[in-house]
Amino acid sequence: MFCIRMADLVFGIDNKYEYVKKLCRDYVVESDKPCMTVSVTDEQIKAEMEISEFAVNPAYAEGVCVYRNICEHLPERFGAFLMHCAVIEYEGEGYAFAAQSGTGKSTHIALWQKRFGENVRIINGDKPIMRFCGDSLFAYGTPWCGKEGYSSNASVPIKAICFIERATENSIRKISASDALTRIFHQILTPDTAEGIDALFPLIDRMLGEIPCYVLGCNISEEAAEVAYDGMNN
Repeated sequence: MFCIRMADLVFGIDNKYEYVKKLCRDYVVESDKPCMTVSVTDEQIKAEMEISEFAVNPAYAEGVCVYRNICEHLPERFGAFLMHCAVIEYEGEGYAFAAQSGTGKSTHIALWQKRFGENVRIINGDKPIMRFCGDSLFAYGTPWCGKEGYSSNASVPIKAICFIERATENSIRKISASDALTRIFHQILTPDTAEGIDALFPLIDRMLGEIPCYVLGCNISEEAAEVAYDGMNN
């Protein structure tokens, strides 16, 4: 067993395989008082191996299940949730980019790095934790961050949420909270329990009520990053 600090919370992980600890190496802390401890059953590992879109070994499957088991409890116990998106920090502000699988989140945030240079930091490339602290919604880096491994053990207040769509010309428009809800709901991990779902819905409502949302139609030119930045700051 070992502990990690993630989203300003300490979690204990009672692991079977060393892979999980290696995955979490940048987040490991010394603690004997985790706020929650998770473990994964052999049945969960087997089920994950069966449903995975690609062949995985038991150690990898355990890692997936560990994060799911943590995130299932986030809304009810900690007022937080997992959102499938890429989050970058630029000039101290966070921008979350969500899209259907394969649309190009990683490609787009790479364009920000190319256009704006070292001032851009990737907080998480795929599965950050979102958590309200005071009056702000923060995105937190986690060890689970997509195949590219884009992650920082850091947090950033979210300024805007942007839904990416492929297009030949670059354009951006602001959308309503109701429009954003239909786009974002399937990007958020929904707990299995009624209590968890009841805790999640107010968090989503607050996020969409406080954070402006946009749709970006973009190609793979550097101009796409400029259009996105200008649109979310004007």
